[in-house]
Amino acid sequence: MRHALLALSLSLVPAFAHAATEPAHAHATLAPHEHGTARLDVALDGQTLALDLDSPGMNLVGFEHAPSTDADRAAIAKARAQLAAPVQLFNLPPAAKCSATHQELISPLFGNAAAEPAGHDDEDDGDGHHHEHSDVDGHFQFTCEHPEALKRLDLSRFFTTFPATHKVLVQAITANGQVGVEATPDNSTLVF
Repeated sequence: MRHALLALSLSLVPAFAHAATEPAHAHATLAPHEHGTARLDVALDGQTLALDLDSPGMNLVGFEHAPSTDADRAAIAKARAQLAAPVQLFNLPPAAKCSATHQELISPLFGNAAAEPAGHDDEDDGDGHHHEHSDVDGHFQFTCEHPEALKRLDLSRFFTTFPATHKVLVQAITANGQVGVEATPDNSTLVF
């Protein structure tokens, strides 16, 4: 029943349910793996907040190949540590009193994904050169004592922490309905 709350909540939303807040073609034209772009699915059900992040490794660590140097390993360790503090990273309001109850980080970069996971492929650039793609999937669940204080999700710290991320396609389901936004460093807040 992994991520059952988020999967169930988001399965109730048509693929383009948030067309009123972003161009209808935004998700349709997004390649499965686009450097600089991440996806974030958000579900708030009672006191439970679930966030599901999917990002190319390039956005978070600056590369997508298997780590081969101390600098590579340090970049991966730093990104993992930053992702391991999701309350701060996603700038959840202190008044909501949210605490992380579950988190899972999956990526070939972290050494905990299958040999050929989704989002990890080789692409031929047309000149016979192959480029490796490795995604990072983050699954975060929080219990919030005061979910009514969750009126918005502020991604400004996420953009500051991972400056190679230029936009985050956010889709959310809350008690107030569904909403979506193409968050950028200059427009980093999703209002529930």
